[in-house]
Amino acid sequence: MGTPETSREPCPDRIIDDIGGAFGMGAVGGSAFHFLKGLYNSPQGSRFIGASQAVRLNAPRVGGSFAVWGGLFSSFDCTMVYLRQKEDPWNSIFAGAATGGFLSMRQGLTASARSAAFGGVLLALIEGAGIMLNKVLSAQQPPPMIMDEPAPGYPTGGLPGQQALPPVDSETKPWFGGGWFGENKKKDETVSSGGSETKVLESFDAPPVPNFEYK
Repeated sequence: MGTPETSREPCPDRIIDDIGGAFGMGAVGGSAFHFLKGLYNSPQGSRFIGASQAVRLNAPRVGGSFAVWGGLFSSFDCTMVYLRQKEDPWNSIFAGAATGGFLSMRQGLTASARSAAFGGVLLALIEGAGIMLNKVLSAQQPPPMIMDEPAPGYPTGGLPGQQALPPVDSETKPWFGGGWFGENKKKDETVSSGGSETKVLESFDAPPVPNFEYK
């Protein structure tokens, strides 16, 4: 998950994107607020008509105010990115302070400084909450499973603490090779003739045939 700075549009396109998003947010929020306010303030029998008129009169104004704030904020943010040549939360904090001070400039220097401080603190809280949310979400994600290759001499899929199995030697006889089954059993022989191999398996030695002739 990317940070709020890296997940945004690049700077030239960021201004238009923020203006449109801020206008939509202000229009939707202002419509809901003024619709409820119109229902409450309208007389009995014409509440829905009064609420609709309140939405038509006030929703565009609220959306426009949000769009102005979003456009100024994005412009100051892009200016800070150009001056500092990097993306970090300080750009948004400076942009919020500059936007608040610029919008209150007509009310005097004191009001402008107060609005700038309020905007900077507000953006600092928003950026801090975003950073904490990213850390919490990244900590909740399970780590990727890493399959280690088995070491030489270990069986496939063996555990790290499992002892290695000895290599199998074709010449080594098993423990029962010298017992009853191994004394009379001969090895397999391979006969090569005409480019093809024939495998001859000799079984146990046959007992001597008795002779019944009379002397």
